[in-house]
Amino acid sequence: MTPGTAALCNGWIAAVEKASVSNSPIKVQSFLANAPLFKELAPEELDRIASSTQQVHVQRGEVLFHRGDPALGFHVIVFGQVKLAFTSPRGDEKVVELLGPGQSFGEAVMFMERPHVVTAQTLVDSLLLFVGRQAVFDELERDPRFARRIIAGLSRRLHQLMGDLENYSLHSGTQRVIGYLLRDSDSDSGQDKSLEVTLPATKGVIASRLSLTQEYFSRVLHDLAARGLIEVRGRSINIPDVAALRNFSD
Repeated sequence: MTPGTAALCNGWIAAVEKASVSNSPIKVQSFLANAPLFKELAPEELDRIASSTQQVHVQRGEVLFHRGDPALGFHVIVFGQVKLAFTSPRGDEKVVELLGPGQSFGEAVMFMERPHVVTAQTLVDSLLLFVGRQAVFDELERDPRFARRIIAGLSRRLHQLMGDLENYSLHSGTQRVIGYLLRDSDSDSGQDKSLEVTLPATKGVIASRLSLTQEYFSRVLHDLAARGLIEVRGRSINIPDVAALRNFSD
C-alpha cells in the first residue's frame, strides 16, 4: 500500500468512525473529499457535487443495477462490499470485480452515455453514495483539473484490467491464487513476515474473480496448506512465511 493510498484509507476510516460515533446521518462532503476523484476539490465545489448526491442504504444481496440499465451516474462505497459481474448465455456468472469502502464504479459507461455492461450487487449490508451524471458534467465544465482526475481514475482502472488480462493469460491457477492472497503484502520490504488474510467473499465468488472454478480454487488452497505454506480456517488464511509463499509462486 502506497503512502497516498494509506492516507486515503485513513481519511475514509476516520469519516466512517466519526459518523458511527455521532450516530447521525453522514456528511456527504466528508466522504467525497476522501474519494480519489474529489479529494482536491474546494469546499464550494464539494458542496455542489454533494447537492446532487444521494445516500443509498442497501441490504445484502440487493442489485444496484442490472446489465443493460441506463447509467445515470456512478457510485462510491462508504462501507460494505459490491460485486460487479455478468452472466454468460449458459447461465455462468463471471465476477469482474470486488469493491470495498472508498472505491467507485460506473464512471466509464456514465461518460460514454451507454447502458451498464455489468450487474452490481451487494455482498453485505452497504451504504453508498450515488453521484448524479449532470453534477459531474457541470463540474467538468467549471474545472479542467477535475477532468484530469477523472481521466487518471479511469486510466488506473484500465491498467488494473490489463493486469488482470495478463494474469489470466500468463499465470497458472496456483500463481493467481497466491497473487490474490499476497495482494496487500509489501513486496518491497524484504522482510520474511507472516500475514493474516480474510477472504472478503465466498470461495465461489473469489474463484470467479480469478477465472477459476470453485473446485480448482479449493484444491489450490488445500495443496498450499498441505505444503505448510498457508493455514486455512474458514475465510481466515494465515500465511506464516510470506517470502516462502512468494518464492513458491515464482
